[in-house]
Amino acid sequence: MTNNLSETGSPATRLIEARSIDWVPENERHGKLWHQGPLWFLGNFQYFSIPIGFIGPSMGLSLGWTIVASILGIAVGTIFMAFHASQGPTMGLPQLIQSRAQFGYRGVVVPLLATLFTYLAFNVADTVLLSEGLGSSFGWNPTTIAVLATVAGAGLAIFGHDWLHKAFRILLYVSLPVMTVLTVGVIGGAAGGAWDATQYGFTWQAFMAQFAACAAYNITYAPYVSDYSRYLPTSTPARSVIAAVFIGASSSAIWLIALGAWLSIALGATDGLAGLQTAGNTIFAPLGDIAALLSALALIATMGMNAYGGMLTVLTTIDSVRPIKPKTTARVVTILVLALLWYLIASSISAGSVATVFSALTLMLYILVPWTATNLVDFFVVRKGHYAIADLFTPHGIYGSWGWRGLTAFGIGLLTEIPFMVLPTIGDWSYIGPAATALGDVDIAWLVGLATASIAYLIMGRSIDLNAEEAERHRSDEQLSSKNPG
Repeated sequence: MTNNLSETGSPATRLIEARSIDWVPENERHGKLWHQGPLWFLGNFQYFSIPIGFIGPSMGLSLGWTIVASILGIAVGTIFMAFHASQGPTMGLPQLIQSRAQFGYRGVVVPLLATLFTYLAFNVADTVLLSEGLGSSFGWNPTTIAVLATVAGAGLAIFGHDWLHKAFRILLYVSLPVMTVLTVGVIGGAAGGAWDATQYGFTWQAFMAQFAACAAYNITYAPYVSDYSRYLPTSTPARSVIAAVFIGASSSAIWLIALGAWLSIALGATDGLAGLQTAGNTIFAPLGDIAALLSALALIATMGMNAYGGMLTVLTTIDSVRPIKPKTTARVVTILVLALLWYLIASSISAGSVATVFSALTLMLYILVPWTATNLVDFFVVRKGHYAIADLFTPHGIYGSWGWRGLTAFGIGLLTEIPFMVLPTIGDWSYIGPAATALGDVDIAWLVGLATASIAYLIMGRSIDLNAEEAERHRSDEQLSSKNPG
């Protein structure tokens, strides 16, 4: 067994976080429930949310229908995200370590690689958005912007969990009043804008594209939302965690996506940051400049969150192949390598910001839905939150090296999605499945994957010997108590 359970954590006040993929004992659970709401509110209260509101209008969807699709999509996606958040206090583990219970000690590498793609895709898209947005808004050099954003995001991730929480709260306190004034100005007509209503209407293809993009937005937080709730005390009520995360993550996303839709339709904005700047400065200068800069800073902070989650994913992958002792040096080196990788990929992308956002969200949704279905069904329906923590850190434990149930359900989910996929153009390549063609290019692939993976795991989960696992869980609890007293 690795030493991931017995490593002594540093005090919560240390400059750089000591823990990474290891279990957080009760005496180090210094997190506060009220921190969850601001963290996830700001997580979506940034520049990335705005161009998501461009997707529906770019396909001819009206402002009203874009907002309806966005509200429904965000609500659906955030439900999954919030339920994953409740696993943090129960388990005291990063999300993907917990997934070893479904996929096995080594089998978890399959969803880990899918999740790593998500982190990189987000930060690649974020870098492209910042380079284009700040470049067009302020005339700054795109390369310089990309470098500075990458360095700042990586630096925040290196300092770790507590500093990410602090940075998000500070940015929220500063940006919330600015965005409130700007939004009130838009609603009151002070930002100008007009459009030809005959150019916009309703189609199922556009509605479902907007719905899916919004659902994907918060579902993509699922693999790491519990990374930021794992320091909460075990006694924290699950309902309270779910409510805090749901309200925080959904309200800010709906707010800025709706604002983005208005910017696209009323101002003809093709870049969210430039549109935000124009609208704000029309109300009164320099409101737009300030709002644009704060939105960009919030996105950089979110890049730090993605880098932190990516680091946990990489270390979990390595540990699943060859057990490691996750020290601070490994965290720092992993984050720096990831930063270099996403910068190089972002530098090679020539697509526009809206195309980049839509493509990234679509791919992430297809990949993550079978995993989230498998994980949640196991946690809430099959095992009901009861796990032998110590066995998650050994290939010889009750969860084994390869979890055939989880891997099979994941594979079934992905395969059944393929006929229903509507992939956006990526380079010179695109794909529309035969079932999607029969439906008029309406994308329901992720809903199919969600249903099939859930049903498959639920059926296979009936063969798990829960009585034998209960005995192992008691042994695991005693082991954890002896290694981390108090």
